[in-house]
Amino acid sequence: MDTMSQIAALAAECIKNLWPDAEGLPGAEDLRGLLAVPPDPALGDYAFPCFRLAKPLRMAPPKIAEALCGAWTREDVASVKPVNGYMNFFLNRANFAAETMVALQAQGDRFGSSDIGKGKTICLDYSSINIAKRFHIGHLSTTMIGHSLKRIFDFLGYETVGINHLGDWGTQFGKMICAYKLWGSKEEVERDGVDAMTRLYVRFHEEAEKDPSLEDQGRAWFKKIEDGDPEAMEIFTWFKEVTLRDAAKVYEQLGVTFDSYAGESFYNDKMEPVIQELRDKHLLTQSEGAWVVDLSEDNMPPCLILKSDGATIYATRDITAAIYRQNTYHFDKCLYVVAYQQDLHFRQVFRVLEKMGYPWAKDCVHVSFGMVSLEGAALKTRTGNVVLLEDLLDQAVAKAREIIEDKSPNLENKEEVARQVGIGAVVYADLSNNRIKDIDFRWDRALNFDGESGPYVQYTHARACSVLRKAGDVSAEPDWSALTDDEAQSLLRLLSRFPDVIREAADKYEPSMVTRAVTDIAQAFNKYYYEHRILDGEPAQAAARIALTDAVRRVIKTGLYLIGVEAPEKM
Repeated sequence: MDTMSQIAALAAECIKNLWPDAEGLPGAEDLRGLLAVPPDPALGDYAFPCFRLAKPLRMAPPKIAEALCGAWTREDVASVKPVNGYMNFFLNRANFAAETMVALQAQGDRFGSSDIGKGKTICLDYSSINIAKRFHIGHLSTTMIGHSLKRIFDFLGYETVGINHLGDWGTQFGKMICAYKLWGSKEEVERDGVDAMTRLYVRFHEEAEKDPSLEDQGRAWFKKIEDGDPEAMEIFTWFKEVTLRDAAKVYEQLGVTFDSYAGESFYNDKMEPVIQELRDKHLLTQSEGAWVVDLSEDNMPPCLILKSDGATIYATRDITAAIYRQNTYHFDKCLYVVAYQQDLHFRQVFRVLEKMGYPWAKDCVHVSFGMVSLEGAALKTRTGNVVLLEDLLDQAVAKAREIIEDKSPNLENKEEVARQVGIGAVVYADLSNNRIKDIDFRWDRALNFDGESGPYVQYTHARACSVLRKAGDVSAEPDWSALTDDEAQSLLRLLSRFPDVIREAADKYEPSMVTRAVTDIAQAFNKYYYEHRILDGEPAQAAARIALTDAVRRVIKTGLYLIGVEAPEKM
């Protein structure tokens, strides 16, 4: 049992003993959730707000706190003190150090993992790049938030399904094929990939301004795709393969993988039964020639299902995809990691699923996030202000290499470390703040080895590895009483809370909580490192400090892994 659970159980026992007949009192599990960390360490390690008991006990919170503190007998766990309606706990430092270190050593690299997700499946829809378009910085957040959440849920024992819902449907693909047939060549597309397709697409629109009949040809080619014409499908499938081959380079740099690439086109032959189901359930109504689901009772615009020309749209495919995923994977949650601008779209889709009578619609969640700018400049496709993600990552690696050359000219394997640090800096910067906040990516912050950054946390991990290499094999039995100083206790408290952070990050779909936790641990360890001679002193005391250093190394490495960042052992 972890320390917070132990304190909660003992406090719940105190409450029950003092007021055995009272109703509506929190049990140990509820009480654990109410425990807070005081802003000032002088007020204790944990605090229970007695305001929660005021109503059922009909007592003032200060009186409740005094009564609870008077009934507390477990000084071996923590001493207590009533402070302004709070029951404040001051941990028994020696016992806390011993219990925390034993747990850290027992679980090793799996510290913070659990089996709470055993038997449950979570589908994650993220990245969702567009075919025949380059992977740009606007795709970074959806890709890395989704990837991190997948790792977090895996770590908690869930079965996860990572889905790249490709944008591979629409008239633009007919225009692409038309342009290719008129002006393109297989050699050029194979050589230049998506860049060649982009040039063809741009030329199509330039030529269509002079010859509007090209638009009809483009629509005709898309109709061929819809009808499964062999030539159209061969070219269309090839365009997808070329795009994914280009994207694979970026995914490999980021360490991102998927279990499914079923995109919009995958659902082309699956939509008609869903549309018929909407008709059969009397959910479709006609509006200006189009077919919609009326959502006025939910204060939302109608959800368009079929346009007046009979064409389907995003909502039709997303509703179909959700039903397919539930039938295929039997998910307990289906997460859509998509920018906040699509909030209305997903509210409409989920509500339509509810109106269709699917109880699992409540388990569909839009995990929204803010926009990305670079050095204060917003990124807009129409104005050409687009930063390709591959270029950004290459630039980050190059800048990291320059810094490493300056700071560690004799470092072995500099190229590999520059790759780990550069890409880690980009990912860390993306996942360092609450996901709903807009991000302004700035090089000076992202690659700062001394600030709250990826390189700073990676360097701390490398520092811990360096200490452990110098320590060599340690045979002495650790004396955990060597870890009762303020710096060690602060570090141990952060380490002990790490499992809670992971679970909360999963509950709130918020990877930045893990980023924040490993940053706090790195800062606390560096303070400990500067205040204490880890390898000096009595062997048993040195063994305890070395064990703490190893625990820090493991937890930082785990935390970085969970957000998709590598942990170099030398920097």
